[in-house]
Amino acid sequence: MAKPIIFTISAIWDDEASVWSGHCDDIPAAADAPTLDELLAKIGAMALDLLPDNHPDVDPTSVFVQITALREAEPAIP
Repeated sequence: MAKPIIFTISAIWDDEASVWSGHCDDIPAAADAPTLDELLAKIGAMALDLLPDNHPDVDPTSVFVQITALREAEPAIP
């Protein structure tokens, strides 16, 4: 197996639209989805589609995608 290549998706919750918005500049790809799992699936698929054009030397079987998510903390209800 080739050395793992990890692409990081930066995601933030859009409260108005009720979706996670994420992007990965290394791929490059961006998408929105109602859950983090769906966002990860969308951008993961994009990564494999865009890999030959943006990283032709990377073996697709070595690609991993991780998510860094940011959401405003909700105060505890007393």
